[in-house]
Amino acid sequence: MSVFSVQPLIEGKSLPLLLKADKAGQPLGAALPRLRDTVDRHLTDCGGIVFRDFSLDGPDAFRAFAADFGHPLLTYEFGSTPRSQVTSGVYTSTEYPPHQHIPLHNEQAYTRDWPMKIWFYCMQPALQGGETPVADSRAIYRDMPPAIRERFAEKGVMYVRNYGNGLDVDWQQVFGTESRSEVEAYCAGHDIECEWKQDGELRTRQICQGTARHPVTGEWVWFNQAHLFHVSNLEPEVRESLLDVVGDETELPRNVLYGDGSPIDDETLSTVRNVLETHKISFPWQAGDVAMLDNMLTAHARAPFKGPRKVIVAMAEAHRQG
Repeated sequence: MSVFSVQPLIEGKSLPLLLKADKAGQPLGAALPRLRDTVDRHLTDCGGIVFRDFSLDGPDAFRAFAADFGHPLLTYEFGSTPRSQVTSGVYTSTEYPPHQHIPLHNEQAYTRDWPMKIWFYCMQPALQGGETPVADSRAIYRDMPPAIRERFAEKGVMYVRNYGNGLDVDWQQVFGTESRSEVEAYCAGHDIECEWKQDGELRTRQICQGTARHPVTGEWVWFNQAHLFHVSNLEPEVRESLLDVVGDETELPRNVLYGDGSPIDDETLSTVRNVLETHKISFPWQAGDVAMLDNMLTAHARAPFKGPRKVIVAMAEAHRQG
């Protein structure tokens, strides 16, 4: 007997797929064996699945549900945004102010190590806004102007980060340690160049992929966060004020170059953002919804919101770019 239906969440869109309980309030964990089979058959085609009208009893049940797909949950290492741990392997979504928009991105695409799976659990939707839009990274890759796509594929992307000084997340939080030697060991093991500056703060550089090939489907995807790290992501007045504080772009909390060290111009990244925006698919959260994404095939974002909002996150299935 069926315990859920399978249908598009949005008519005419394959992303995301909706798995909806036949009877509201069915325990999500109890339905897992049948859900897992459906996920195995559909996730790499659609890229993302929403589980709706099931019952899930809080963060620990969410953690168990995500872990039962067969991979240990990951810790949020080398993070780029503020988050808090809710329970083992489960974190708050990015703790940016509610009025701020978070653009489309693939989780940790600014590194050479990332989760293949990411889950979101909506415990409380916002009174207004607060959606988590998604987009097909394969379609973004196909629609990116060929000259831009080829340049990113050939050169890669260099991410430059200056930590702390009250301007961004400090290195102790990013690396989860107070030990410089532990930071240096982590960087050495992950192909990250690091240096301690005269003020005692840390600068890192890492050259990563601009595009990537999915290890299961073999499809190429747009996979970087250049549009987020680049200084052009800031509002003009914020950009000018920040540069007044730090002196020059090499001291910005975060910035990005091509992998050969040459600059990425504002116009190129404006084009990238426009392509991303054309592929955005948005849907309102309902309390109790769980969304599961293939992190390489599907990018996600966050819309501004009003009122309390609680969405928590889990990640699994570590993958490392060769």
